Amino acid sequence: AVVSTQSKQWYQRRVSSGINAEYRALRLDTGNFSWGSEAVARKTRIIDVVYNACNNELVRTKTLVKNAIVVIDAAPFRQWYEAHYALPLGRKKGAKLSDAEEAIINRKRSKKTQAKYTERQKESKVEQALLDQVMTGRLLASISSRPGQCGRSDGYVLEGKELEFYLRKIKAKRGR
Repeated sequence: AVVSTQSKQWYQRRVSSGINAEYRALRLDTGNFSWGSEAVARKTRIIDVVYNACNNELVRTKTLVKNAIVVIDAAPFRQWYEAHYALPLGRKKGAKLSDAEEAIINRKRSKKTQAKYTERQKESKVEQALLDQVMTGRLLASISSRPGQCGRSDGYVLEGKELEFYLRKIKAKRGR
């Protein structure tokens, strides 16, 4: 089944004596993506397909296949980071936070809880390329499942050398 990025649509397929069911996706708009360095996964919206190593036609038609590079919404990961570390992520220096965000970050805590957050904050380093993406509200991710076979589009957020590589590739394609 050819899977594209639109509102969800899939069909159920009968498999092996009618007991089990297999799902084939036709259109998907969300997926479960993991942030490897923070060991957290969040369900988030798939915005666009931006790169596919094998075929530009799959990018043009926004087809979701394994190892396709997609743009996902960064909000669930930013919200988790701010709740876990009690630090703002992807905000401009000196930018005002909304009242709800201010309440989450500067909430009154017990000494024990505050000590826990202080310990976490010592190890809360996010690489600059990822910070730049969070500031725009979008993250690059790779799909690691096979959406047309299993009916889901799950993957991981790109980081480090892999992120640099795909940013170069995408920039080169735009330059042509």
